[in-house]
Parts: sequence; structure tokens; C-alpha cells
Amino acid sequence: MSAIALILKNQGFCVEGSDMQESATTKVLRENGINVYIGHDESHIHGDEIVIYTAAISKDNPELVAAKKMNLKIYERAEFLGFLMKDFKNVIAIAGTHGKTTTTSMIGYILEKANYNPTILVGAFVKQLGGNFVIGSKDYLVVEACEYVDSFLKFNPTIGVILNIDNDHLDYFKNVDSIKESFKKFAMKIPSSGFIVVNCDDKNVKDVISKLHTKVICISTKEKADIFADNIICNDGYYEFNVKNNNNEVLAHIKLNIPGFHNVYNALAAFAVASKLGVEAFIIEHALSEFCGASRRLEKVGEFDGIYLYDDYAHHPTEIKATLATLKNISKGKVIAIFQPHTFSRLKTLLNDFAESLKLADKVIVTDVYAAREKNVFGITSEKLYFKLKEIGVDCEYISNFEDIACYVVKEAKKGDIVATIGAGDINKCIDVILKKAPIKS
Repeated sequence: MSAIALILKNQGFCVEGSDMQESATTKVLRENGINVYIGHDESHIHGDEIVIYTAAISKDNPELVAAKKMNLKIYERAEFLGFLMKDFKNVIAIAGTHGKTTTTSMIGYILEKANYNPTILVGAFVKQLGGNFVIGSKDYLVVEACEYVDSFLKFNPTIGVILNIDNDHLDYFKNVDSIKESFKKFAMKIPSSGFIVVNCDDKNVKDVISKLHTKVICISTKEKADIFADNIICNDGYYEFNVKNNNNEVLAHIKLNIPGFHNVYNALAAFAVASKLGVEAFIIEHALSEFCGASRRLEKVGEFDGIYLYDDYAHHPTEIKATLATLKNISKGKVIAIFQPHTFSRLKTLLNDFAESLKLADKVIVTDVYAAREKNVFGITSEKLYFKLKEIGVDCEYISNFEDIACYVVKEAKKGDIVATIGAGDINKCIDVILKKAPIKS
């Protein structure tokens, strides 16, 4: 949303908006001359605006209700983005249940390094891009494509990526088959003149692409494919590998600067897109070796007394598993996971899976659910997850507020341990509280 606001401001429009709370993003918007209200109120709608809203807000949001009463032009974020896309020659849309932000950032960064002057919209702050968006030329637009409420079906991509397909957003989708159907419709939006890069190691993705008429480029870490990783080596959680084509030729050697095996797939997808667009392999290789990741994606955010603090946006069991497996590889001590479930519906439908994924940590601290767009009509609480973890033998605590979590961490964590805040809500704020309570070195 903030990227759209800044793009429109850059094009000369008068832009204002609202958010639930102050943040680094609201500060940036104000610095760019955009008025931001804190809280949502019908008085913010004056009657002469075009209103763009995110699918994350409720249907009874007072500003949305007021805009409808005034018969204003109203667009959901994805729909409006779809209009913006029509101005671009190449629209690269990155889809998948996991990894969209990192892969979008990787592709954007590679194209910047290759002097393609891309416009980039990404769902997190990326230090190497200078924010969550880059305004470039209208030749290349690199953008995340989210499946929630079928948002990406409003896009007009010319090039697509599908990283994986997993069971998520079950407050909207009925089951994994309906999720696959949505991804299939997304894939079918890619014109025959374009191409789509897909992860052929993912069974759900393979099902989706079985009858496509556009050019499909397969990536893999397990077998020969159009673009695949070979001779994969792990050093303390960081991976390097050869990139090969289906003729078994070595195209590049990638040494990643961000940890986690899942990033091998993200890098392969980025390599496939960039090389197909004509970027030379050595430029891609160099860009990926420099790439430091996006904010809140396995981000090292601080340390005290030899204890390392990480923050990760993982909010699905598959993501949590990948995050904790990576941290276990990096850690010289224990991994203490502070988990904030994101939405009641997701916690209810995936409760057992959350428990299974979290047991990879040496210690789990569960805190209250971040409700986001929901009210708790699901009869679920974080305490149920705590009891489930206890039931399967996980060393865990339930602590409801950040102050008490910080006190616990400062008291219990030892030198060499990793403390990780995990979740898509505001759990990252807990890091600041921990650092404030941490002993000051003399």
C-alpha cells in the first residue's frame, strides 16, 4: 500500500491515507508529503477521492463504508495494481505461498545491477533497494503476487514465477485444491509471448502447470531441469552451489549471503528470470552473492552478551520449519523461539502443524495471537497451542506480554544462544524491549 501511495505521489497526485499505528512506514510517507491518519474514521473521507484499500481490512471498516455511501471510485489494492501494470512492457509477478518477498527483492536487485532500471514493488523494507519500492522505467516492473482472496488474478503479468503451493489462507480458500485452482488461473494469465518459472520439486506446482500453453522454465534442487542446483554445499547454514541447465552445463557458481536451504530455490528462480531476460550470468552471480535479504526475513537484528537476536516473518508451519532448521545450523548454543500466531483462523486450522514445526526449537515462548483483520470467532487461543506443545514434549512457556517475555529472555538466554522472534504481526517489537532490558556492558 505504501509503495502505491509513493508512486502516485511521484506522479503528481495528492495522496493521503490511514493506518492502525505509527511505524517506520508512516514516517517515510509523511517525509514524502503524504498525510497519514492514525486510526480509521469516516471523517477521513471527504467525498472527492479515489479510494484504494487493502484486502487485509474488514468490510465494515468505517472509511470503506463512508466511501461506498458517497459512491466514490473504490479499488482493492490488487485491482489498482493491475491497472498500473498496463503501463509496463514487462511485468514480472512472483507468486508462491512462501518466499515471494525474498525472490522479488533478488530479481529487482539483479536487474538494478544489470542497469535495466526496473520499477520494484516488494512487501518489506530492503536495505539494498533503499526501501520497499524503486521507481524506475516502464520497461520492467517486478512485483509480489499474493494469492490471498485471489488478489493476483487481478494482475496483468507477462512473466510469472511460482515458488511453491501450500495449505494457507484457509479463512478464504476451502482446501489445497481450491488454492491450486487459483494458482492455475494465475499461471494461465501469462501470455504465450512470456514465460513462467516454476519449482518442479513441489508436487502441487507440478499439478498446476501440467497443461499450460505458455513457456515453462523448471527449477530444481533434486534433479536435472531447465535450471537446477548441483554440488550444493552448506557452511554454517549458508549455501553455495553450481547452477546448471538441462544440458548439464555449469552456468554460474552462486554463494549466498543469506542463510537457509529455501533460499537456494529463491536464488534459482531469480537466476532463471534474469538470465531469460538477457542478464549475463556473471552479473547475476555477483548480485546474488551481495544480496543481504529483506527486512524481517531471517534478519539478524541485534545481540547482547554473546546472545544473537533474529527476527523472521514466518507465519506458516512450513516457513517456521525452514527458519528454525536454519537457525539450528547457525547457532552455537540453543535456539529460543518467541512465536506470535498470526490470525485466529490460521492457528485453528493449522494448530497441530504449528506444534510440529515449533518443536525444532530448544525452547518455545508462545505469546498472544496477532488478530490482524479478524475477530476471535474461532474458539482458539495461544494457550491451546501452548498446551499442544506441552503434550508433545516441547519445552515451552506461555507469556502474554512483551515486557515479561523480555525479562524471561534476559534472565534465561546464555552466551551462544539465538533468540528469534517469529510471526507476521508486531512480535518484532519485542526485540527492542529485550535490548532495553539487556545488561549494559561496562
